[in-house]
Amino acid sequence: MFIAGFPAGPWGTNCYVVATGPGAECVVIDPGKDSAAGVDQVVREHRLKPVSVLVTHGHVDHMWCVAPVAGTYDATAWIHPADRHLLSDPMAGMSRETTQMLLGGDYSWAEPDDVRELYDLAELELAGLRFVVDHTPGHTEGSVTFRSPYPSTGPGHAADVSEVMFSGDLLFAGSIGRTDLPGGDHATMLRSLADKVLPLADDVVVLPGHGEQTSIGRERATNPFLQDLRQDH
Repeated sequence: MFIAGFPAGPWGTNCYVVATGPGAECVVIDPGKDSAAGVDQVVREHRLKPVSVLVTHGHVDHMWCVAPVAGTYDATAWIHPADRHLLSDPMAGMSRETTQMLLGGDYSWAEPDDVRELYDLAELELAGLRFVVDHTPGHTEGSVTFRSPYPSTGPGHAADVSEVMFSGDLLFAGSIGRTDLPGGDHATMLRSLADKVLPLADDVVVLPGHGEQTSIGRERATNPFLQDLRQDH
């Protein structure tokens, strides 16, 4: 498995390009603001062909470039139906600070030509890869994570990693996603963490929407939010 990740835009949102290897089809996850050039660089350098764009949730810092990237490569965009309206009306999910920052700019958004909807526990077969979708509301109503099996053979592959999880803004190294934006709910976030994160194996690598990568084991042992949940369950 080939994974290239890079932070983009004013929010430092991590965009990921995932493929079975160089010269293959690929999947782009969360192309936020200013990420299109980074995607193009990775695609050109490794001779990849994007066929799908996966969106963990509809906030503008994660989906700003969904339509441009999907349109450039004739790729299919995937998003949970509860957040689909944000593809064309991202202001509905923004904070006052973000809205004020964008005021005065000439911005317009529209759905990509080909949009398909995600649902809980869906298994997507894309670009020779398998992704399991977990619906994890709390940060937004339509937040999801994507888990993919990680091969234990091949150059650079760690034998002690069973899966990688693209966690969006559900789980970060040492923290969890905020719940004070439209569509957010803290109690719902805690249920998502309890139901979808705590049961995972310690060796699952977490690739979050912001910040450094981590693992379920590390977060189970050190993340104060998960520690509190473990005590409550």
